[in-house]
Amino acid sequence: MTPPQTSGTSSAEHVDVVIVGAGISGIGAGRYLRTMVPHKSFAILEARGSLGGTWDLFRYPGIRSDSDLHTFGYEFKPWRDEQSIADGERILSYLRETATENGLDDAIRYHHKVIAGSWSSAEACWTLQVERTDTGELVELTADWIFSAAGYYRYDEGFTPEFTGRDRFRGTVVHPQHWPEDLDYDGKRVVVIGSGATAVTLIPAMADSAAHVTMLQRTPTYVLPVPKKDPIANAMKRLLGEERGYAWTRRKNIAQQKLIWSLSQKYPDQMRRFIRWANAKQLPEGYPVDEHFNPPYNPWEQRLCTVPDGDLFAAIRDGKASVVTDRIDTFTETGIRLTSGRELDADIIVTATGLNVQAFGGIPVTVDGRSIELPNTMAYKGLMLSGVPNLAYAIGYTNSSWTLKIGLLCEHFCRLLAHMDEHGYRIARAEVADKTMPTRPFLDFAAGYIQRVVDQLPTQGDRMPWRTSMNYQDDVHILRKGSILDPELHFETPVATRPAQPAVSVPA
Repeated sequence: MTPPQTSGTSSAEHVDVVIVGAGISGIGAGRYLRTMVPHKSFAILEARGSLGGTWDLFRYPGIRSDSDLHTFGYEFKPWRDEQSIADGERILSYLRETATENGLDDAIRYHHKVIAGSWSSAEACWTLQVERTDTGELVELTADWIFSAAGYYRYDEGFTPEFTGRDRFRGTVVHPQHWPEDLDYDGKRVVVIGSGATAVTLIPAMADSAAHVTMLQRTPTYVLPVPKKDPIANAMKRLLGEERGYAWTRRKNIAQQKLIWSLSQKYPDQMRRFIRWANAKQLPEGYPVDEHFNPPYNPWEQRLCTVPDGDLFAAIRDGKASVVTDRIDTFTETGIRLTSGRELDADIIVTATGLNVQAFGGIPVTVDGRSIELPNTMAYKGLMLSGVPNLAYAIGYTNSSWTLKIGLLCEHFCRLLAHMDEHGYRIARAEVADKTMPTRPFLDFAAGYIQRVVDQLPTQGDRMPWRTSMNYQDDVHILRKGSILDPELHFETPVATRPAQPAVSVPA
């Protein structure tokens, strides 16, 4: 899709930065702009009617983070709850508090969906076409910068494979991304298709009231039991106070995440045995651990699932839930027939089969009339795209807590804006000097939802600044302490400038 060809006009409202998305990344970006470059005007455009992103969208039973909130939370705002692995309502409350405490509520414009962006180098600004999702009205904004905080998956639909015979099933089929508020599963037989983070969350949450819940998986996933409450974190808060206790817990957990990741890379067989031992310890004696909890890939080749207090295993022990590892032959009138010939009876089938990836909110953009094709771009410092001026984005870690990286990216972005102001620059453009540099996938991750669209995403290089780091300690040096200047980041001020327009001031 090619966006309309427009240019900045004096009648269009102008802000220094447009942030796309009011989820955990967009709220964080707003706070960093407010504190690090307070003279900058900005607006946070949110297509939906409320903030929170993922944590407001998903309403399925038991929704929770699979990362601890001492690292998934913001560095600047301590996580005060006793639960380290927290449910969605607690996380959403935390995000609402963050927005209010940092004066961001008035900066968020709900029901504002960006549908196209057009960059003019002559005027050094973006023109954004925005749809009011509540009224259908089309409005136009101009901005010096776009900061995409829209994550990497589609909010309007999840991924569901084609299942033979699905129309024959007389019960209810539901995807977790579109959970009906009135879905009654009390006393019902439930089959959850999938073995990822959503499935292992749903099953224990539904097991107490459903007649029985079956997790039907094609391939096992690594599942690791972790404490819901971190006793060391809670002790540190009592001894050191909330601020210092949170800071030290955050350091501890960052080191712990790095250790698990490093051991998984260096000693995959030993880590596989450790996870198997942890699973077997939680499961009934004689349980077929290798059939249902021993994946064919190494730990952290795909994201490792955590279950607080081993609740998934407890549901299996209590006979409220079970795991079946097999392939689907067809849906039937009363459930699912597997390729082994076994039949699973069900009243409700939940397709916890993943997400549809959509980079940068799926917004089509042009640069000086040229349509930008993402596969032809390369990621610069995991923050910008080659050949696309004044556009930054926030994509977090796939092997650690998402927000750890978001904070560092926001800091670097604000430092970049301050540097440009100091030297009178209006445009920042990353360009690849070595056109023969080998490339790798943008998200070098084996998960199915990434592999389905890897050819539709940008690439990354094999060296800095074109390699996207997935290591927090490295990123501290690159993004927080490292120089803004780089031979492959070019600054300029156009000869022709955009007509002066009143900036929109956001209340402090």
